[in-house]
Amino acid sequence: MTDRALILDFGGVVTRTLFETHDVTERALGLKQGSLTWLGPFDPATDPLWVSMQQREITERDYWTERTREVGRLVGEDWSDMKTFVQRARGAEPELVLRPEARDAILQAKDAGIRLAILSNELDLFYGIEFRKRFPLIELFDVIVDATYTGILKPDARAYERVLSELSLPREACVFVDDQQKNIEGAEAVSLPNVHFDVTRPADSYARALRMLGI
Repeated sequence: MTDRALILDFGGVVTRTLFETHDVTERALGLKQGSLTWLGPFDPATDPLWVSMQQREITERDYWTERTREVGRLVGEDWSDMKTFVQRARGAEPELVLRPEARDAILQAKDAGIRLAILSNELDLFYGIEFRKRFPLIELFDVIVDATYTGILKPDARAYERVLSELSLPREACVFVDDQQKNIEGAEAVSLPNVHFDVTRPADSYARALRMLGI
């Protein structure tokens, strides 16, 4: 058994963000191309609500709750939770939302004997069990710690300790990757080596994580 592990957040790190897949969403929901204009980190000027989230004026869940309501209204429905949005927008085609850079990094890590883990706040909550079961490469992960079931959300220290316990590895043998600054701060608080994932430069972020693991 290898003595190293790559621990990945799911949404935004393993998957492309919802900002990057407006075309998939519009097609799935029958919306006119260009209906969705908010681009978050890819163009903050289009997305004052995202800026508010980054400034911690609202939470990540507040942000996505509002986007869920907006998109629901566009299709003439009343959507109150992000699970509805995510599953309606991309549930039918999980292969289209796998980040290509994630695919490459996951396969490189596996080939090098690195163990793989997911540490997510909302994997099954947002995406649903069937989506996860059909998601490409999910079978390569040795450990999945999902707050849908544990009830422990990053950046709570117990979330990081839980995944380390399930991996049975010391923290210095692992690298944690997440796109949310608050979750990186949580990792730093428990001395877990980490990479703050830049969704606008995914290849660079993955390359850094793999280098830290000796690949």
